[in-house]
Amino acid sequence: MEEDKRKEKAPYIEAEIELPEGVTPTLDKGVLTLNGPKGEVTRDFFNPQFTLAAEGNKINIKTNKNSKKNKMMLGTTKAHINNIIRGITKGHDYELKICSGHFPMNVSISNKKLVIKNFIGEKFPRQINILDGVDVKIENDIIKVNSVDIELAGRQSALIEEGCKRSGYDRRIFQDGIYIIKKDGKSLK
Repeated sequence: MEEDKRKEKAPYIEAEIELPEGVTPTLDKGVLTLNGPKGEVTRDFFNPQFTLAAEGNKINIKTNKNSKKNKMMLGTTKAHINNIIRGITKGHDYELKICSGHFPMNVSISNKKLVIKNFIGEKFPRQINILDGVDVKIENDIIKVNSVDIELAGRQSALIEEGCKRSGYDRRIFQDGIYIIKKDGKSLK
């Protein structure tokens, strides 16, 4: 009787992701490439515990065995694929605010570099490289970062924010710098 009460575990776990209209998948040895209206993103999802299959407008993910670790990894893989789908259909946007209270800071873009002049009265400008596949625009005191790959957009935003770090200053008093105010889909105000 006790055996009847217990649920039998399935030998594997599987998930299915439905692709929206206009998105085409290509799968080669665990490397998934998704094409969409905004662009293309390629990512390596090879894992001996998983089987990935692209059939028509669906992506199937299947694990070898049913375990807690595999269930978590399946959820993570599904979230990464959903982020890629969102990026190639809508794009990923980040916003940063330029704060210059003590010294007037001048921020511009030239030759695939973000140039920050007169940061806390410095004589030499700071330069931050703009990554390939990322679009950076400056509108008044807001810097907008856009990319089809969420990791590239986040990395570029972090590089810009870190480019204005300085030691020896209390951030509560000297608030000059560039700070992330909106991550993709989340407002940090």
